[in-house]
Amino acid sequence: MATRVALIHPQTGLMKPGFYGFSWTFLFFGWFVPVFRGELFVGLLHLVITILTFGLWQVILAFLYNKQYMTRMLEKGYVLNDAEEVNAIARQKLGIMKL
Repeated sequence: MATRVALIHPQTGLMKPGFYGFSWTFLFFGWFVPVFRGELFVGLLHLVITILTFGLWQVILAFLYNKQYMTRMLEKGYVLNDAEEVNAIARQKLGIMKL
């Protein structure tokens, strides 16, 4: 089950929710999830691959999507902005070393 963690972009102050763990949302709604999160190209790519694999991609990616999404957000400059206990668990699950 996905767990929510707050993200913030230090330069802009923009806040977004981040998630880690299994994505039930992606399992049931597939390519709509990245589209609703503002990643149109990623959503289109997932749609094409899901069609080509007759839906198998959607099942496999349910295990991976939240980690991939969080990685993209962190690469864009977002940082974890939740309670330290929540941030520590998120770092562990996502494989992030605290600097």
